[in-house]
Amino acid sequence: MLAGLFLGSLTMLNILGVTRFVDLSFDVFGLHVPMVLAVGVLPYPVTFLCTDFISELYGRKRANAVVWMGLALNVWVMFVLWAGGALPGAPFGSDVFMDVRGLAMGGVTASMVAYLTAQFIDVWLFHFWKKLTRGRHLWLRNNGSTMVSQLVDSVAVILITYYLSHGITLDPAKGSEGAQLLTLILSSYVFKFVAALLDTVPFYFGVRWLSRWLELDPAREHDADVELA
Repeated sequence: MLAGLFLGSLTMLNILGVTRFVDLSFDVFGLHVPMVLAVGVLPYPVTFLCTDFISELYGRKRANAVVWMGLALNVWVMFVLWAGGALPGAPFGSDVFMDVRGLAMGGVTASMVAYLTAQFIDVWLFHFWKKLTRGRHLWLRNNGSTMVSQLVDSVAVILITYYLSHGITLDPAKGSEGAQLLTLILSSYVFKFVAALLDTVPFYFGVRWLSRWLELDPAREHDADVELA
């Protein structure tokens, strides 16, 4: 279930990517706070929650295996998108597919580099905090790992998408290039940061319920059990 939710969310965010930006800007005490998000960002916090669950219940090796499977799945999705555009088209239908294909193919490098870097950092930090605290302070490893890895992801995916794949179009009328890119990075990170804070309570209850249901001990590492099996 966790792997399926992770892989489904990851595939969806890579296909949607920067096909549309949503404006969630708001005003606080007369101050305008810009909040512009790519649609692909919306399901991304779920992927980190899933790897945290897998890390807590099954250990680092299982979590890393799911991360690698996510990469393989998205390579397959990109192949299907490429093939769909390379094969001769029928004389009917719309060009929506080609528009989505162009944006998805353009951002795949940025997405995959940011994805791998952020997810492996998340898994490593999760187990670093777990080992340091001897299995205590679940909130610390959940938030401490996700918030750092989300920052890495936000910076990497925006900069690589803009400078290498040219998948983001900026508006010169809305300020300098640097200011607009910074707004996109901060908007993405703030959204992920808030999502990481909000998932702390569900993570606590989820670990408690799943550990009883699966008859696992979340206070210990399960990598050794996997190796022996």
